[in-house]
Amino acid sequence: MEDKKIRNSLYNYLKWPMYLCFILIIMNIQLYFIDVITGVIASCYLILYIAVSGGLLFYKRTTLVKHLIHVSMGIRKSTETFFDDFSYPVSVINGSGKVLWKNKLFNELFLEEQTKGKNIFDWIPTLNETSLPETEKETEAHFRYNTRYYKINMRRIDLEDDKSQKDSLDLRTEKSIIILSVYDETELISYMNENKGQQLAVGLLYIDNYEESLETTDEDKRSIFSALIDRKVTTYMTAIDAIIKKLEKDKYIFLFQHKYLAELQNKKFTILDEIREISKEIDVTISIGIGVQADSFKKRQEYARIAIDLALGRGGDQVVVKTPENVLYYGGKNTQLEKNTRVKARVKALALKEFIEAADQVIIMGHKIPDADSLGAAVGIYRIAKTLGKNSSIVINHVSSALKPLLRYFKDNPDYENDLFITGEQAADMITAKQVKHTAPHQLVASQIEDNINSGTLLVGVDTNNPSNTDAPKLLELTNSIVILDHHRMVGEFIKNPVLSYVEPFASSACEMVAEILQYVSEEIKLKPSEADALYSGIMIDTNSFMDKAGIRTFEAVAYLRRQGADITRIRKMFRSDMDEYKIRAEAIQNTEIFMNDYALTFCNTDGLESPTVVGAKISDDLLNISDIKASFVLTKWGDKVYISARSIDELNVQLVMERLGGGGHATCAGAQLENHSMGDAAEILRTTLQKMKDEGDLI
Repeated sequence: MEDKKIRNSLYNYLKWPMYLCFILIIMNIQLYFIDVITGVIASCYLILYIAVSGGLLFYKRTTLVKHLIHVSMGIRKSTETFFDDFSYPVSVINGSGKVLWKNKLFNELFLEEQTKGKNIFDWIPTLNETSLPETEKETEAHFRYNTRYYKINMRRIDLEDDKSQKDSLDLRTEKSIIILSVYDETELISYMNENKGQQLAVGLLYIDNYEESLETTDEDKRSIFSALIDRKVTTYMTAIDAIIKKLEKDKYIFLFQHKYLAELQNKKFTILDEIREISKEIDVTISIGIGVQADSFKKRQEYARIAIDLALGRGGDQVVVKTPENVLYYGGKNTQLEKNTRVKARVKALALKEFIEAADQVIIMGHKIPDADSLGAAVGIYRIAKTLGKNSSIVINHVSSALKPLLRYFKDNPDYENDLFITGEQAADMITAKQVKHTAPHQLVASQIEDNINSGTLLVGVDTNNPSNTDAPKLLELTNSIVILDHHRMVGEFIKNPVLSYVEPFASSACEMVAEILQYVSEEIKLKPSEADALYSGIMIDTNSFMDKAGIRTFEAVAYLRRQGADITRIRKMFRSDMDEYKIRAEAIQNTEIFMNDYALTFCNTDGLESPTVVGAKISDDLLNISDIKASFVLTKWGDKVYISARSIDELNVQLVMERLGGGGHATCAGAQLENHSMGDAAEILRTTLQKMKDEGDLI
């Protein structure tokens, strides 16, 4: 068949000299009209040309065609042999994945798949039509087959209307073909993994509450406990071939190969439990920060420092692993122990005083949809700033119904300025105005935004350390003087580079922290009764009327506020609920679902509620009064988000559950927000998360 095609093509080609004779005859006739002699001469040459062409066509064509066919078939056979003998698998497919041709090695590679069909997608599931190249530019893909890894180089060739190529490859219906070359990269990947595994990871290990714990221990036992902890840490690090160096009596630095990290993660860093077990009498825990996958050792050490700061900021007793892409948390199941010493509070108070004195104005900002704790802490900082002679304002963009009774103390009160409460936009204008004042006229250009960020304004963030959760995130970009005061555990996203950060997860509330600071900033500070009430109410709300996370320092702060004029009767009247709210709370409790025999889950009806999230939090607190309930979860739909309020007493760390959903909080009081979900979908996500955590042994 192929021989006949080539023969006919060559015959047609050899006939062309005879076709040209007709053109030469016409030309010869025209020469006779010009000059007879010239026409005769041309006729002689024409006769000779016809004789030679005819002779070649009729007498030599068979021999010539046979010779050309032999050469053509030989070239084609050599080409096929050349491709078939390639040292790597090669295949030709069309745009829909149909295999048009493949060499021997390709057949051998996918021998087990030959029965599945003739489409490349049946053999290599990672390939599909969208992954095939659309242009003649070479692309590549990677896949695993059996136990080996392969790379595919793909190049598209457009056949267009070239009939000879289509006929030679039997591709009459194809507009283009794709050539696939398969390379085994198993050995290369093995070397890459081995190299990655040998990269050094940097870790920092701190012993939590070391000084305080040993002070309460008998002197003869201190050295024993210290030696036990040191031995346990050294033994653990030796098992992963780590180099460990003790920097201080409660701080270590260690280096180990990256290949051991997966083993430690799978075992969830058992060193946390081992230290906790041997130090039950002295309540000592450890925190670890690990930096990996950075381009340099210095960067990995920086990642380790960031990780240990996160671990300590979240309450300690946990491991944080920092990579360029994300942050991973392990442990942190126990409630952070309250520290008896106030040294840190005094140091932070004096530092805050210095920053306020150096600023021209102070702007205070809490979290979105502020509550009593956020407002009370802001009011406390406001009083510090005013006592130090600085203009100060509090940012509030949304006033909930739960906050209105507290705000009545301050609005239309002649003791306070009209700009005590401002919006985020007004705060931005104030910062910008102060920035212009501090900048020379010739500097008011693009560099004003980058290099001359306002230093005359001090921005104090209270009750949150998450930038996206602040009431006006834009303000964080307008000043480089930021102070953070918060009692929530730090998560992956946190405010970067504050001039002062005071985050104490053991504190019951931000108001408790501010009440302590007030006592150290200046002896001249005297709270007004309304301000003392605001701080007291913040503590009371966050501790659920002193039934949750209320420690010694909490009651000391409350005693200070009572001396400053806080009145319990006024506060109780201020936070009473109306009848409609009580009915909604009763309905939610009546429709409560008991999930996994231990967890209460219900929905809060938002009809007629101005602050449904506050009511949801109250419902979750009410559900804890039911016996045998380890934790409660209340879902509230508001806008395009579903708010989850999670509460527990001591049998479940709800903060770990909410972190799985992108939220956070405390071990006994936490929350999360799910955007663009229905109530039913959010409830199912919560159930799935709880079930998964139970299967993994993390429901503690």
